[in-house]
Amino acid sequence: MLLRLPLILARFLHNGRLRLLFLGLILLLVISLLLTYRWRTDAELCFIETSPSQLEEQQQPVNMPKILDDVLVTEPKPVPGRSIFFHETSCHRPKRKRSRPGQKSAEMQYNMLQLTARQACAIESAALHNPNFQVFVLFAGPTYYHSGNSSSGGSSQRYQRLIDAILSYKNVQLRQLNLWRYASGTPVEDWLNDGALFRSSFLFSHISDFLRYLTLYRYGGLYLDMDVVMLRSIEDVPPNYTGAESNTHLAAGVMSLAPTGFGHEIAQSCLHDFMHNFDGSDWGNNGPGVITRVVQKLCGTKDIAVMLEDRKRCLGFKIFDRNAFYAVPWKHWRHFFEPQLLEQTLAHTKDSIVVHVWNKHSKQQAIKVGSSTAYGKYAEQHCPRSYAAAGEYF
Repeated sequence: MLLRLPLILARFLHNGRLRLLFLGLILLLVISLLLTYRWRTDAELCFIETSPSQLEEQQQPVNMPKILDDVLVTEPKPVPGRSIFFHETSCHRPKRKRSRPGQKSAEMQYNMLQLTARQACAIESAALHNPNFQVFVLFAGPTYYHSGNSSSGGSSQRYQRLIDAILSYKNVQLRQLNLWRYASGTPVEDWLNDGALFRSSFLFSHISDFLRYLTLYRYGGLYLDMDVVMLRSIEDVPPNYTGAESNTHLAAGVMSLAPTGFGHEIAQSCLHDFMHNFDGSDWGNNGPGVITRVVQKLCGTKDIAVMLEDRKRCLGFKIFDRNAFYAVPWKHWRHFFEPQLLEQTLAHTKDSIVVHVWNKHSKQQAIKVGSSTAYGKYAEQHCPRSYAAAGEYF
């Protein structure tokens, strides 16, 4: 058979249509590989630290942006078990500018500090209702900001107003982290260095998943998604809990673990599950999938109704029912934005601790500040400074 391969290949290439089809497939494969490599290279740059010498070589202007302080070395540091964490893993790097022939290389492409009004609302609501907790907003990768007000207009001024709004709370801290240093000395250090995470089809989402479990392993405390609004204090709620999203799955948008003992053991189990079951082609497998699998094993059942009914079987780990954090399921996300459903939605969430507005589905749904929507009413009451700084639309 092997001896006949050259003959088979020659006959195949002799056929004009087959030859064109073959060459076309090869060309598409090459283009796809090049585009994937370019995207991954650009994406990874968001998380790679730039050395001071590189900055000097670029001969930046006097008003060069400053880099956020690193969470691992800057005071105040997170107080284990008494801190609330948000993670921002988006990439806000401007598009590359090509240099003309004979010109020096293009300017350094900064990953600039940006927050949407809704992200600011989540942060503010946590800070407002939990004044005795420090609220840390951790930006994955080197993140830069302009000290003082930005001289540019438009969206830059809006970002600055929102940042000023959340920093008016003394318990809010903005920090950056380096993925590799942050993972150093933890069970996921070697796994991260192997690079599987950066081969994900949902890179930014999966880095967010990775960091929530790593942060809870490092510090314990409370992790929150950026698309929530906290409606009341959670300071006195004992640690070690998450919330049910459905009858079959727990969610990873609100999670609390103690920094030591039982809570730390669960965090360690989550990191091991993340590594061993990581699937870069599955959006949800590495986020809610992790905490669901770990708690199912802990409780000895896959039936969430049983977990809710028999609290003892989960050994002290608490499962909140859907009303606590996910009273409005993702399929009904529009209820937050429809004026005719205002009273119904407010009544449905009257006992909730947190509401989750499902940004993946709702991010394009703008609401006019002052309009009668459930989300608008939450924001007006629970993140008033961000709501006021948002401008015309929230």
